[in-house]
Amino acid sequence: MKYTGNIIKYGDNVDTDVIIPARYLNTSDHAELASHCMEDLDNTFVSRVKQGDIITAGQNFGCGSSREHAPIAIKASGVSLVIAKSFARIFYRNAINIGLAIVECPEACDGISEGDKVEADLDNGIIRNITTGREYKTAPFPDFVQKIIENGGLMQAITNGVF
Repeated sequence: MKYTGNIIKYGDNVDTDVIIPARYLNTSDHAELASHCMEDLDNTFVSRVKQGDIITAGQNFGCGSSREHAPIAIKASGVSLVIAKSFARIFYRNAINIGLAIVECPEACDGISEGDKVEADLDNGIIRNITTGREYKTAPFPDFVQKIIENGGLMQAITNGVF
């Protein structure tokens, strides 16, 4: 699993209430959720995010309520991968369940800047900052997680007979 994109960078404790504000939880339409992604934290996100972009963040990304809408909004906005120093436990599982690739790598988060171009090879656990040439190591995804993400989420993997 390889991802290449430009970085959109956030800090610590980005909670699900700013990823997708509660006032939009009355819909399950992915495009509608994406149109409001990050708007209470970064009102420029929706206008500047491009297909394949990668978010980097600090500690405890996805803290707060356990709403599945948050990783759905991120994925539907076009983000291919989130790299953070750490994730809230429920957000981490929700992201995998809906097929959003996420990985913890504190060193990469410290060494990657807003706008850098990054390539992540999650089969081999290598994150490379194309802009600076620096490489960072992370744990490769286990096979079962790769299958879930490749199939677009847990339910789709089950439907496809993967599990």
